[in-house]
Amino acid sequence: MRRCLKPLFILPLFFSFMLLSLQVAAQEPREPVERQSPDASAQNPQEKPDDRKEKSSNAPQAPAEKRRSRTTQAAEASRRMARQELVRLRDWESGWLTGVYVEKEQPLIPLTHAARRQIYLRQTLTTPGAYTKRMFAAGIDQARGVPEQWDDDLRGYAERFASREGQFITSNSLAAMGNATLHYEPRYDQCRCSGFWPRTRHALLRNFVTYNRTEQEMRPQWALYGGAFGGGLISTAWKPHPRNAFAEGGRAMLGQAGYGALLNFFTEFTRDINRKLGAKVK
Repeated sequence: MRRCLKPLFILPLFFSFMLLSLQVAAQEPREPVERQSPDASAQNPQEKPDDRKEKSSNAPQAPAEKRRSRTTQAAEASRRMARQELVRLRDWESGWLTGVYVEKEQPLIPLTHAARRQIYLRQTLTTPGAYTKRMFAAGIDQARGVPEQWDDDLRGYAERFASREGQFITSNSLAAMGNATLHYEPRYDQCRCSGFWPRTRHALLRNFVTYNRTEQEMRPQWALYGGAFGGGLISTAWKPHPRNAFAEGGRAMLGQAGYGALLNFFTEFTRDINRKLGAKVK
């Protein structure tokens, strides 16, 4: 009898234990599912309040700061471009008047054929100074009324400008060919000396002598004045007749002596003149 009651006594205990286990499992808290929420930083107990405040304050300001940074960069770029344009306009010696020359800090190096060709193009065709100076000379001819056969109106000025330009291109072409054949230096080099009179003397002297292929020995400016004479002589082909070709060539050589000396003087003191005008010195 007791053997029969023993299993019956164990069954209620087993069921009681199972029910208790189910109740405990039901009462245990479930782990929260991780998800991103706007207040996730506020729910982090390890994050400091100051950090949360800094993040919340910086979040809406990020687009505004980016826009402000882009605006500042654009303004700075515009200011830099305007400054460069102003300097370029005021820096008149670079091609407008003096043309190609060797600064006093630069060494004199023998020119290659490609370099001579580039200098010829810049001095003759591809820079504003190649035309501006001829426009100025044509204006002087217009005021003087020479040649007198040409009118004093716009058509007469165009004829005088075309005549000056044609004579200039002819003279420069002959001088470039002569300097290349003789291996002479076609550029003006600024004086390595100091003082007004030594520099002026150097500018005047360099209008009549130049360096040979050694860039140290001086030689007469045969090609420069030969080109000037040839340009004046050939210009009689389109100038009103009668014209003495040799007289025109001689006048062109005298013009080169005076104009070349004046141009060398401006080239020598170009930095000083620009400094007085307020232009930025390179």
